[in-house]
Amino acid sequence: MTITARIDDTAVPTLVLAGTGPRPAHARLVGRRAQVDARLTGRGTTWTARLPLEAARWSRAPLPLPSGAYAVEVVDAGGDRVEIDAMIADTMTATMRVALADGTLRVRPPIDPAYESGEGQDALERRYAMRPQGLENAVFFESFYGRNASCNPRAIDREIARVAPGVTRYWSVVDLSVEVPDGAVPVVEGSPQWWRARGSARLLVVNDWLRRRYARRRGQVVLQTWHGTALKRLALHRPGFDPRRMAAVIRESRRWDVLLAQNSYGERILRKAYAFRGRPVWVEGYPRNDALVSGSSGAVRAGLGIARDERVILYAPTWRDDRDEIVDHLDLERLAAETGAVVLVRGHSRTLVPGSDIRGSRVVDVTAYPDVSDLLLAADALVTDYSSVMFDFTATGKPIFFFTPDLEHYREDLRGFYFDLAAHAPGPLSTTQAQLTDALVAGGLAEVPAGYADRYRRWRERFNARDDGHAAERVVARILDQGYIDRA
Repeated sequence: MTITARIDDTAVPTLVLAGTGPRPAHARLVGRRAQVDARLTGRGTTWTARLPLEAARWSRAPLPLPSGAYAVEVVDAGGDRVEIDAMIADTMTATMRVALADGTLRVRPPIDPAYESGEGQDALERRYAMRPQGLENAVFFESFYGRNASCNPRAIDREIARVAPGVTRYWSVVDLSVEVPDGAVPVVEGSPQWWRARGSARLLVVNDWLRRRYARRRGQVVLQTWHGTALKRLALHRPGFDPRRMAAVIRESRRWDVLLAQNSYGERILRKAYAFRGRPVWVEGYPRNDALVSGSSGAVRAGLGIARDERVILYAPTWRDDRDEIVDHLDLERLAAETGAVVLVRGHSRTLVPGSDIRGSRVVDVTAYPDVSDLLLAADALVTDYSSVMFDFTATGKPIFFFTPDLEHYREDLRGFYFDLAAHAPGPLSTTQAQLTDALVAGGLAEVPAGYADRYRRWRERFNARDDGHAAERVVARILDQGYIDRA
């Protein structure tokens, strides 16, 4: 069977395979985060397979394929794989760069190769980041290094769009598979548009470190929202003396003009951990948690394919400094079977290959789901270990459970804690799967476990006092009051 290949760059870039011989049983692209099935046509001695280079996830609109490698699978009527020896040279489309070789389609962000080198990026930095022109009444948003458009920046984006619709809203994204809020402008990291947007926006709203040699232009303001209240030690407080890390932390924090904290406890920690002195910290609650107070779980569950009457457990462990993969302490299929619940699994943003770590009939990997706040809203109960998500979930009033089989190793050897979790946790700590299952089943996921009501109340008073559904309103009001952007 002879197969040719080309890219049809019309409304949606499409890989078109054409072959001789009987029409195959199926053809598809298989990647670690997406799969595309072909539309097959033809009869007799020729056939065509059209594979649109886009995918829809979580019942949302289709978006360009995430960057990565995709196996091109063609299977004949007898069930045998057909070798793909066709090639496509590096091709730029409006939404991606693609190349085909050795049966693998490689998808990359749509950046001109001339700008990919260090020299090319230096040229863009000189052109945009250091230009003398005035600033634009715009906000440059970035969340988790552009891997998604979520967290506190997304909630602030929504409020700015509501009260100041004339403000341009740019979102830094790793590629165009990242869904951005309605009306926002995606800019692919490292592209000329990205450099121009970051260098011209009056306000930058980020939830992690700035990168690529960011230098604030006169008149620019950086609002660092961060991405969680800390149990584990941060930045300058991490175990071990590392002068390079210390220098990097201080250099980074000097780029921030304003820091956002969820609570007064978080303010104290962040100020000290990042040597953030002489500049304001806004203690306004976390905008991302507004949805936990005022949102509805129905639409989220529908998008995940979960019925309203199902019990749902969200398992969201943090990452480990000594491994790249999500922890594997739990048999999640067994947990789902023994609790009768659907188990959503959320790997940390630092774990490898989002969206491909976990499989199971009643286990849903939601690592690549755009916004964890939706998942907290959809869950009846949370299981975590040392993740800062514990401080967000308690804003819902729903039960939380801790699975900590490596507590001593994590606390003593990896990161260290700011307080004794076992003494203050608003839910039971388990070290075996049997203990965790018993704790989950005992209350039917419907209420805070017996004996933890007072702890839970004190925890919420300490950490969730400002998570009242109006944090984004307060933050954006302060942005406007300070003149960081104009309403029109």
